Amino acid sequence: MNDMPLRSTAKKAGKPALKSLKAAPAAPTAAARTGRPKVRHDALANASVDAAHADDGDDIIQRIYQSVFTSVMSQRLTPGTKLPEAALCELFGVGRTVVQKALQKLAHEHIVELRPNRGAIVAMPTPEETREIFEARRSLESAVLALAVKNATKADLAKLRRQLKEEHVAMHNYAQTDWARLASAFHLRVAELCRNPILQRYLSELVSRCSLIVALHEPSGYAACEHDEHTSIVDFIEKGDAAGAIAAMEEHLLVLEQRIHLVSEKSANSLARMLGME
Repeated sequence: MNDMPLRSTAKKAGKPALKSLKAAPAAPTAAARTGRPKVRHDALANASVDAAHADDGDDIIQRIYQSVFTSVMSQRLTPGTKLPEAALCELFGVGRTVVQKALQKLAHEHIVELRPNRGAIVAMPTPEETREIFEARRSLESAVLALAVKNATKADLAKLRRQLKEEHVAMHNYAQTDWARLASAFHLRVAELCRNPILQRYLSELVSRCSLIVALHEPSGYAACEHDEHTSIVDFIEKGDAAGAIAAMEEHLLVLEQRIHLVSEKSANSLARMLGME
């Protein structure tokens, strides 16, 4: 009989001890009381620095891209010229990641070729690739012209005439790269008149690839596109003569393709000189 009170007393005595083992809730922080997260000013400062570095990286990527692009179009960089990452890093004072991004952008536009385990070189289109590119372009420009003749307004024709005047001035006063750019722009302006964004996009890529081939392989002394041939095409568009415009464009592109000479001599100049940095 004496055991029962003892057990009951032990149970009662144990309850407070168990309660004392429960952890007390942590006091709320100032951020929790106000509902606002705590901001680390040093983290914000680091983020600003990183953003500034990213902007600088974009600028230098564009600078490397433009340097290679201009040198290719002006024929200082010839087909097959090696573009070693280490040499470009040294010339532009940047790391490999920046150079690789610039080369990837150039490769996307078919200006350079990225060869696994062998590095980048200036693009070397084969005779077969050249034939296929020009063949596709002639077919696409025919479809574009048929729609352009149908849709062209007086305002559109006035823009084309202004384009021709700019071409004429550039051919007599500026460097080859400037009037080559305007010559390509003429074809893209005509493409705008077809009112078909998909055709415009495909033609834009083909014009870009053809311009590269012409810049790399056309003998010096020729215009990338002859001004008089462009004028004739606009005349046919203005008359509403789709068949005439298509025939003139076909002849124009065939003559351009026939002038291409796919054999190029290697340059003995340094990479810096070919990039115009010496």
